[in-house]
Amino acid sequence: MPSLVLLSRRTFGLISYFSFVALILFTSLAIAQQTANRSTALTDDQVNARVESILKQLTLHEKIGQMNQLGAADWSFKADPVSPQEHARRCDAGSFLWTTDSKLMDQLQHIAVEQCHAKLPLLFGFDVIHGYRNIFPIPIGMAASWDPAMIEKAQSIAALEASSTGLNFDFTPMVDIARDPRWGRIVEGAGEDPYLGAAVARAQVLGLQGPQLGTPGHMVASVKHFAGYGAADGGRDYDSSYIPEELFRNVYLVPFHAAIKAGVGTVMSAYMDLNDVPASGNRWLLRDVLRRDLGFKGFVISDADAIKSLQVHGYARDPQDAALKGFTAGVNMDMASKTYLDNLEGLVKSGKIKESEIDEMVRPILAIKVRMGLFEHPFVDLSKSEAILNDPSHRQYTRVAAQRAMVLLRNENHTLPLNKELKSVAVIGPLADAPKDLTGSWGVENANVGPSILQAVRAKLPNAKVDYVVGGEMKRAFLPVPWIDHTREDAKPMTPEQLAAEVNKSVEAAKAADVTILVLGENSTMSGEGSSRSTLVLPGNQQQLLEAVAGAGKPVVVVLINGRPLDITWASEHVPAILEAWYGGTEAANAIVDTLFGDSNPGGKLPFSWPRGSGQVPIYYAHNRTQAPEDAPDFTSRYWDISSFPLYPFGYGLSYSEFTFTNLHVSSPTLKIGDKLEVTADVQNTGAIGGDEVAQLYIHQQAGSASRPVRQLKGFERITLAPGEKKTVHFTLGKDELSYWSGQTKSWIVDPEQFDVWVGGDSKAPLHSSFQVEAAQ
Repeated sequence: MPSLVLLSRRTFGLISYFSFVALILFTSLAIAQQTANRSTALTDDQVNARVESILKQLTLHEKIGQMNQLGAADWSFKADPVSPQEHARRCDAGSFLWTTDSKLMDQLQHIAVEQCHAKLPLLFGFDVIHGYRNIFPIPIGMAASWDPAMIEKAQSIAALEASSTGLNFDFTPMVDIARDPRWGRIVEGAGEDPYLGAAVARAQVLGLQGPQLGTPGHMVASVKHFAGYGAADGGRDYDSSYIPEELFRNVYLVPFHAAIKAGVGTVMSAYMDLNDVPASGNRWLLRDVLRRDLGFKGFVISDADAIKSLQVHGYARDPQDAALKGFTAGVNMDMASKTYLDNLEGLVKSGKIKESEIDEMVRPILAIKVRMGLFEHPFVDLSKSEAILNDPSHRQYTRVAAQRAMVLLRNENHTLPLNKELKSVAVIGPLADAPKDLTGSWGVENANVGPSILQAVRAKLPNAKVDYVVGGEMKRAFLPVPWIDHTREDAKPMTPEQLAAEVNKSVEAAKAADVTILVLGENSTMSGEGSSRSTLVLPGNQQQLLEAVAGAGKPVVVVLINGRPLDITWASEHVPAILEAWYGGTEAANAIVDTLFGDSNPGGKLPFSWPRGSGQVPIYYAHNRTQAPEDAPDFTSRYWDISSFPLYPFGYGLSYSEFTFTNLHVSSPTLKIGDKLEVTADVQNTGAIGGDEVAQLYIHQQAGSASRPVRQLKGFERITLAPGEKKTVHFTLGKDELSYWSGQTKSWIVDPEQFDVWVGGDSKAPLHSSFQVEAAQ
């Protein structure tokens, strides 16, 4: 085993190189943006005056048109006798979606501002979730970096590329808290924790929108899905959510509030029922909570067909009632269903809606367009687009991002990093030679696809014998999601005899090799919208393949390609090394191989608690203590057949180096409500190579007017340390970190109580101190 390991004492040059590339890239971007945007941002008074001037010139039909978003793709117009061009000419739409055709967007924009009587510029929306031409790790992978600065840079590149083609409206970030990994859209968020989720939400908004709406090379973002969408019953996408208000405000709303404070321009309402009222027809949710409590000033857009679906929910009696209830609830723009376009004018004429109320709903839509400068600059210079899309530094940064997202779950006997002098390697698995799967779901059709893991291994080891066996297959049950290409779903499945032969070939290849890289997980069609699962088992014959290859008697490294935690309990006991690589994007394969062979040191951490199996979910670290707490001396488990604890805790992740936490210090033993105190700790790299550690701070309120979670993340910092280097990390605790929404007082409070504080490398951090919060005089 040790002969396979190359423990270099050097720091990782590839990280330094790409960090330099990133610095040059974003310096040039900043200079370009400053040059292109010399004027200061418009004041609220200037925007409001401009909006009122525009509004006075519009007919009722044109106002309603601004509240309508239509699909521009051919497939979306199959049931519509009116073309998108004619809709634009009639002033029927304030926005179009579902196209990345630059020429079509340019044509529609020209029609809108030149031929439509209102002459109002259009918003063009698309799901630019984790990259456009160059694809970054899927959002759950980005969150695993615990690196908001990197996330902001990545989304800035995505916005620059997308906006160069004419897109200016992005249906992201998705900030739904997800504590049930069976839910398919866990891949699109930041995991289980509101504090981490808020940091990721803030970074994405700033990356996509820039320092202010209208910054050249950026887009208006849409934070989604408001709210509670990730708490669907049974992890089943679109199903109802039932969330107590305490949990709703303390957990599920926190990332939304962070996005709003970061200046997000739009909010997307959710599909599901929230406590028996559809989110897209929920006045309390969209007016009282979103606008009054969270202070949102932009416009609300429904999810696709969500207004029309109020009738399907059994909430509205017909399309007109659906339009009335969506409008009354506070949805400014109807995505795709034409329910507003077909019904609002009649509701005004019947007196059920006042035209002044229409005006109020249109104002924030016009305000966004004013702030974005679309009235002055509605068109994009498409001649510059290809140069931006093909900028090599963008693709290089996808490799940096993928490296920083890697989470090393297991590394017994220093199996990793592997020695580059290996003579033979077996690369096995249905995802080992599947480059398209590495980009994950929501990829754009013409996105850059990099090499496969097999190809990257061969490039890294040009003199080694690298054998490949597919090992089997995985198939997604039931019909494929219609908006994703599932060509492999239609392929003839392997017979049992063929599967057995693949496993046998894999075993022989593993026996003949110095080491096996076994690539397992889910193909990209298995994670995302409409991709919930009933179990977390490895799909297809992968578990059989895993056990057979591990039984061959040679070292095995498992690489996971996935968007949710999977049942790898057997692997965690029988395989010496496991690397979580996610759907890492365009340069994922190179980043994976960089990590496997020591050119990059993994430093990512889990953004969720990794369950042992689906029987444990939902599972999350920030639960309450109960009358039989887990830290009691005689505690065994809540179950009689399995441990209560996750396989890997929230915030967990290994490195090729080793880190110690010492000298935890709280600046004062007491804290008056409203004041702040500082928490510091020393972090030292005690290993032989440089690497990253994520220092994490957790608190626990020991008593009070409500039971509080056993631990809550309230600070983190990713730091880089050379061998032997020590740094002091600093955290601040104050009202924002110590307060919670009380179901008893129906308000945010800070209890004068005793608090525990821990600092360490994951949510099980043992380094402990405490302080007392005292009532203000």
